[in-house]
Amino acid sequence: MDIVRNYTADYDKTLIFNKVHHELNQFCSIHTLHEVYIDLFDQIDENLKQALQRDLLEMAPGLTIQAVRVTKPKIPEVIRKNYELMEGEKTKLLIATQHQKVVEKDAETERKRAVIEAEKEAQVAKIQYQQKIMEKESLQRIAQIEDEMHLARQKSHADAEFYNLKQQAEVNTLLYTPEFIELKKYESLAQNNKVYFGKDIPQTFVGANCPIETVIDKKKVEGRP
Repeated sequence: MDIVRNYTADYDKTLIFNKVHHELNQFCSIHTLHEVYIDLFDQIDENLKQALQRDLLEMAPGLTIQAVRVTKPKIPEVIRKNYELMEGEKTKLLIATQHQKVVEKDAETERKRAVIEAEKEAQVAKIQYQQKIMEKESLQRIAQIEDEMHLARQKSHADAEFYNLKQQAEVNTLLYTPEFIELKKYESLAQNNKVYFGKDIPQTFVGANCPIETVIDKKKVEGRP
């Protein structure tokens, strides 16, 4: 293989292990002990893996770094205990922060639920209000239609009565001519049994209560010239 021919059978020492020390020295040189031991320690594995893989792509294509694990550096006991205490506090802070996020998330969820419920109730109230308005408008329209029908019936009755009166008036105008009235007068006179004559009587009386507005000349009745 090209890798063995170029770097011997101990290629892993040249390409990997020696590089590990170099990359760790580079990382530690630009960070404080506190960052290396506490703040950034959880990132060292991934950063080292990426640096090694980047070099392998150029120097030995085909080799792949599967995983990298770095142990805590050895430091004085007093400093180690302080850092462990600080790390514990950091862990507590992270837990508290996470708990706070959970509480805030729950509160936000509850707030959204309350908003959704309020919006739903508002929509229901709006729909119910619109339904009541529509019901009142329908009742008002029905009452208006009934009033219009009542007025139409009254107008129809009035028109019919007016038409009948008009027709009757036209009939009376045609029927009660002077000749017709004169005829009816004599027909009534002929049907009565008693007729009273006299020069001092201004009218001819038929029966007891039926005056006829005609004066009959006594002479003509007696056959005098």
